[in-house]
Amino acid sequence: MLIKPGAMLGMLGGGQLGRMFTMAAQQMGYRVTVLDPAEESPAGNVAERHLRADYLDHQALDELGATCAGITIEFENVPAPALNYLAQRSIVSPAAESVAIVQNRIFEKQFLASNGFPVVPHAVIHDKADLAQKIDAALFPGILKISRFGYDGKGQISVRKVEDLPEHFANLGYKSCVLEKRLPLASEISVILARDRDNQITFFPVPENQHINGILDTSIVPARLPDQITEKACEIAKQVAVQLNYIGVLCVEFFVLEDEQILVNEIAPRPHNSGHYSLDACVTSQFEQQVRVLCGLPHGSTKLVQAAVMTNILGNLWESGDPAWDQIFCHAQTKLHLYGKRKAKIGRKMGHFTVLTDSIEEALSQTQTIRQNLQF
Repeated sequence: MLIKPGAMLGMLGGGQLGRMFTMAAQQMGYRVTVLDPAEESPAGNVAERHLRADYLDHQALDELGATCAGITIEFENVPAPALNYLAQRSIVSPAAESVAIVQNRIFEKQFLASNGFPVVPHAVIHDKADLAQKIDAALFPGILKISRFGYDGKGQISVRKVEDLPEHFANLGYKSCVLEKRLPLASEISVILARDRDNQITFFPVPENQHINGILDTSIVPARLPDQITEKACEIAKQVAVQLNYIGVLCVEFFVLEDEQILVNEIAPRPHNSGHYSLDACVTSQFEQQVRVLCGLPHGSTKLVQAAVMTNILGNLWESGDPAWDQIFCHAQTKLHLYGKRKAKIGRKMGHFTVLTDSIEEALSQTQTIRQNLQF
């Protein structure tokens, strides 16, 4: 079903991904209603309407479903029952069934393993009783991750040896967890794709990602890897989307090992931080593509116009006062995106900047200059 410009679209979630979706939709002639429980939010501040309510508030969901021709999400922890409820009243993508799998690390690992996708060696720990079982010593050193609501390094603890596991499990509140083996990585990449109801799939150029303290720091596009690795990752991501019956923009994160083996790390049922470069470096951004798929429009071109390096700006940068933004603006081919968040906090994503040049080497050099001048 085609949703034409002028229609109202719904967004569950008020963060920066919802903000960028909203701005892309408005540029295309759509209006947006954001449902988010916060008094104000990055997306709610730019949308035509902001419904301030819980994601399971049936009155708010009824209003959203009655007024919006299509509804999507901007973060994976939207309750799946809310999406099921809305699907009775409006077009919803992605579907609740897809989101329910990837919003839980245990379900996600089970889905991937049962469908034959390559994953990191791991073990599931539901409760103290599981700790009494013999945990494979080969999984250490490892990382213990809570199954729900962990992101940007939150809800994760490094575990050096099996004897440390009970203490760290207690530190995570005895919540269900996945223990993953630490592996020697050559690099990390992500595949961002869009799949529509006719099974048409388009891919964005694959970024190479660098993290600091579990938070994405920099994405380099295109990834500095052999084509056979990125092509294999795209094929795996495609099959993940098909097996999930996923409709919308999807990100599949991969570990690339030193022997060039690639393993699926995580799945995000939405546009992804590592795809923010597409706002400036591609003909069509991941957010415009999200609008297009939701509304039944043809996919836009994902052609990379220039090499790009995207760098996250965290709240740490405000510790010494307001940042010197002129250090970014003085570079004619660098784009600054701030997310409209009122308060800067340590580790909080406040924005990003993207350097566009004719070569990755030049973009990396300019990025380093900006970082040094901004002192981060």
